[in-house]
Amino acid sequence: MQFVVKRDILLKSLNFVQGVVEKKNTLPILSNVLLQLKDNKLSIVATDLDIVFYNEISDVKIINEGSTTTSAAILYDILRKISSNSELNFDLKSENKLSLKSDSADFNLLCLPTDNFPSFVDEFEGQEIALDKNRFLKLLNKTRISISNDDTRHYLNGVFLHLTEAHGRNFLTGVATDSHRLSSSSLEIESTNNFSSLILPRKTVFQLCSLLSETTDSLTMQSSENKIKFTLGKIRLISKVIDGKFPDYKQVVPATNDKILNVPSKEFINSIERVASVSLDRKEGVKLKIDKDNIQLSVNSANSGEGNETIKADYNSESLNISFNSKYLIDIASEIENKNLKMNLKDSTSPVLIEDASDKNSYYVIMPMKI
Repeated sequence: MQFVVKRDILLKSLNFVQGVVEKKNTLPILSNVLLQLKDNKLSIVATDLDIVFYNEISDVKIINEGSTTTSAAILYDILRKISSNSELNFDLKSENKLSLKSDSADFNLLCLPTDNFPSFVDEFEGQEIALDKNRFLKLLNKTRISISNDDTRHYLNGVFLHLTEAHGRNFLTGVATDSHRLSSSSLEIESTNNFSSLILPRKTVFQLCSLLSETTDSLTMQSSENKIKFTLGKIRLISKVIDGKFPDYKQVVPATNDKILNVPSKEFINSIERVASVSLDRKEGVKLKIDKDNIQLSVNSANSGEGNETIKADYNSESLNISFNSKYLIDIASEIENKNLKMNLKDSTSPVLIEDASDKNSYYVIMPMKI
C-alpha cells in the first residue's frame, strides 16, 4: 500500500475520527483508523462498535492499493504539527509498519492487521429523507443541552426523534430531557410515512453537531430497525439507536401557565452569570424575585458569600419568588434567538414553559428548585 495525499485533506477527516474512536483502549483495534486504498479512492473508517464514521477521499495519488490500521490519535497529532498544504507520502513497509514522510520529517507508525477491524453493513430499508442541514443542526443544538447523563435511565441519554404534525404541516421533532429540564425543537419536512421514532445516542448527537457545523454538503437521513445513517457528501455516519421507550414528554409541558414574564435574553444571561460567580458550584440555585417591571436575582452560598442584581423586565402578575439551577437557566437562555426570553409561569413549584418568539418550533420546560 502506497499513496500521496495533501495534509489538510486527511487532517480534516481525522479530526472527525477523534470523536468516534474508542479512548478507553478496551480493544486496541478500536483506537485505530482504517486506511483503505481501492477503486481510485482512499477510504477512512473509524468505529467504537456503536458509531461508524466513513469518509471517501478521491483527491489522492494511489501508487499501490491496500489497507492497514494505525493509531488515530497519533496520526492526527502528527498531522496537526506538519505544515499546512504539505504532501504526505505513505508507504506500508510491512504488516505492522507504516512509513509516513513529509518534507524533512520521517515517521514509522505501528499498525494492526485489517482482519481484526470490525466490519459494518450499510443496508437500510427505510426511506432516505432529505433534511435542511442548518435547521437540523439547530434542532440538535437546542435539544442536546437537556440530554441526561444518568446512565441508569439509558432511554434519556439521547435525543428522541419522531414525526409530528401541526396545522397540516409535517415535522421532524427532537426532544431531550433529564427530568429537570426539557428541550423540544422541530423542523419542517416533506411528508414521509417510513420513519419510525428512535432515540439518537448522546455521543452520536455531539458527533453529528461537529460534522454539520464544518461541512457544506447536503444532508440525508435513513433508518432501519436499530440503526440510523446520516450522509453528507462523501461522509457517512452510521449509529446504533438507544433500545428503550422515551417517556410521554407532552404530559409535562405546561398548557395553562398564565403569568407571563418577558426579559432581555442577553442581559438575563449576563446577570445570572455575574451573581452566580459568587458560588463555585454552578448548580447552586439562583433566586428570582419577579415584580411588574424588574427581576431581583440573588445567589447565596454558605461557603463563599452572596451576590445580588436587579434587571428590567415585563411581568403581568403579582410578585413571585422562584429559584432555578443557574446552569440550566443559562443553557436554555443561550439558545433563545429573540432579543427577549418569554417565561410562562404558574407558581414557585410548577414547571415553567420558556418560549422563543423568533423560533415558534422550539420550546423549553424547566423545573424550579427548592431553596
